Amino acid sequence: MTEPSPETTSDVSDSTHVPGTSGGRKSRKAEKKPLPVWQESILLLGIALVLAIGIKFFFIQAFYIPSPSMEPLFIKNDRILVQKVSYWFGGSPQRGDIVVFADPGDWLNEDEGSTAKNPLTKTLEAIGLYPSGGHLVKRVIGLGGDKIDCDPADTKSQGKLMVNGRALEESSYLPANAVPCEAAFHVQVPAGHLWVMGDNRGDSADSRAHIGDPGGGYVAEDLVVGKVWALIWPAGRATRIHTPETFKGIPESPTS
Repeated sequence: MTEPSPETTSDVSDSTHVPGTSGGRKSRKAEKKPLPVWQESILLLGIALVLAIGIKFFFIQAFYIPSPSMEPLFIKNDRILVQKVSYWFGGSPQRGDIVVFADPGDWLNEDEGSTAKNPLTKTLEAIGLYPSGGHLVKRVIGLGGDKIDCDPADTKSQGKLMVNGRALEESSYLPANAVPCEAAFHVQVPAGHLWVMGDNRGDSADSRAHIGDPGGGYVAEDLVVGKVWALIWPAGRATRIHTPETFKGIPESPTS
């Protein structure tokens, strides 16, 4: 048998690198450099802003309490978190909820309607990183169709607030020695609207104060931003917010 000549033999170990093989890919990967610190910082800041805006508009938003109308639970300038998920997918405010809502029409005075003043806080407010102002905070007492009655002189109801004929026991959230209402009123809430009242009944310009307005003191449901979920500041009073037991089991409205 004729042996191959030395000129025709090949040694794989001596073969030269062919462009496009794995060695080239490793080389190109090695050439990739991380972003400079300043570019990475801008990218992370952009992501944080997008997340903050998304959280504000779709999930949770911070507000501050503009008046003493919700004492003793909330004191003026307290910070609260409002969650919006409860009212998604057909959900709507329920009796006993504390809600934040846009002004139905000149309910806010100049001080209560104020928002962030300087450019920095305005920007932070816009993206949800600073508590918003210019809204009202009240407790939902009645839903569309509900009959709401209160008469301090009525011995049968003992001056208590009545919802669809049932008296509310409000001692758990009203100020000590507070009366449920100082003047008699009798209303039936239109469909798609709410009747709202502050817990500090003697210092709350709520639905009662606007009965004579064109809107009758009712708040359209589409003005509601969300349900107050927690008091977050001052830290020493931080707490989750729950619906009082007295709002459970209220009879359905006469028109339902």
